[in-house]
Amino acid sequence: MKRLIDAFHNSVRAFRRLAGSEAAFRQELALLGLALPIGWFASTSWSGYALLLGAVLVLILVEVLNTGIEAACNAVSREFDSDIQLAKDCGSLAVLIAIVLAAGVWLVAIGERLAGLPF
Repeated sequence: MKRLIDAFHNSVRAFRRLAGSEAAFRQELALLGLALPIGWFASTSWSGYALLLGAVLVLILVEVLNTGIEAACNAVSREFDSDIQLAKDCGSLAVLIAIVLAAGVWLVAIGERLAGLPF
């Protein structure tokens, strides 16, 4: 049980640090705040609502991992290195893919809602 409590405290510490220092993380938290009520109206079922929120949560998850990659790379070296650049660029690409995924899910849901189709 102590491991779970310690893991929770570590997670809260990371959340606070990201919320305090990472603009992208704060923007995605704001997006989640908007997604909670808007997703309720955009979907016609609980599963559709869960999918919409899940897409935003996946985006936040990928952003957290990208920030971790960047922090690890910066801890290794602040000097230019092509391998470190590739690691950081791959993290950025993962965030972009998550954005495209979330946007696609939301566009389909809103399109189906406007067309009167179930989602």
